[in-house]
Amino acid sequence: MRSLIPSGRMLALAAFVIVVAAMAACGADPTATPTAQPQATPTPAPQAGGSLVIYSGRGESLVDPIIQQFADVTGIDVEVKYGGTASLAATLLEEGTNSPADVFYAQDPGGLGAVESLLAPLPTDILERSPEWARSPQGLWAGVSGRARVLVYSPDRVPEDELPADVFELTDPKWKGRIGWAPTNGSFLTMVTGMRELWGEEKTAEWISGMVENDAVIYPKNTPQVAAVAAGEIDIGLVNHYYLYRFISEEGEDFAARNYHPSGGGPGALVMVSGAGILGTAENRDNAERFVEFLLGAVAQQFFAGQTFEYPLVEGVKVNRLLTPLDEIARPDIALADLADLDGTTAVLRELGALP
Repeated sequence: MRSLIPSGRMLALAAFVIVVAAMAACGADPTATPTAQPQATPTPAPQAGGSLVIYSGRGESLVDPIIQQFADVTGIDVEVKYGGTASLAATLLEEGTNSPADVFYAQDPGGLGAVESLLAPLPTDILERSPEWARSPQGLWAGVSGRARVLVYSPDRVPEDELPADVFELTDPKWKGRIGWAPTNGSFLTMVTGMRELWGEEKTAEWISGMVENDAVIYPKNTPQVAAVAAGEIDIGLVNHYYLYRFISEEGEDFAARNYHPSGGGPGALVMVSGAGILGTAENRDNAERFVEFLLGAVAQQFFAGQTFEYPLVEGVKVNRLLTPLDEIARPDIALADLADLDGTTAVLRELGALP
């Protein structure tokens, strides 16, 4: 599926790139917290041409503009197959050496870990643009943006002093019928995989069963959970942090929901990354490397910070002022490479009645 960007969106993105350049030049950004000045990042010259096939587990509405910007700048004919990270990982494993994909751009490290046997090492100069904690220990994929798990909640119906320190507290009967979750979502599956690593199988099973007993409302993904909290359908949802800020940017500060990073840490405070790896069978290896390098460059990183409200991972890129600084989140001590067993997590959820 080739994704062609409408002219209006291309003009908007071009304007965004100009703003990024202006910020870099003058250091002004009223919506962001300044950090060190970004290092100079080479911009791909519009001379490469050729093709590139991307399997994207990231939503089209989130990343299509920056992918199309890469295509426009380089002259590369980019074909994108969008889908859920877990389902695309399964597709890649089924296709094996016959896959047409050059790059797997995943929503979370679990999806990348699931297909590591199909990935080739990234060049060191590209890999090391991503911080050590956010990349494959074997050098097979690089994190490109940070994404924190949070509880989105209604400040009108849940007093701050009643917010749980840890997501395990959501199994308390007082939350019955008040919680939402998205058990098929890739980031949720990664979080539960983290539970299994941090808590062990028994406690994780107890949490899943408790959530089922509390009649947790099932949603297909994160966005409708945030909307449901604001609409009064549920009081708390388990989501990624940036969905709320998209609503606030569109509807204003009066939007009736807020994010909470569990103060006690644990799997509910996990900070994941979206990331990209190159298939060992990639027919367009050079273009694939150019794409991953572009994702870790200043323009794409500022796009993630300013337009999708994610955490940039390259040092020196300005962080949106709305985000809780990473060093203030009680992140659990777990390696992202240990979050790969999505199949095992899906089996546990199905066995305990959280999935059909």
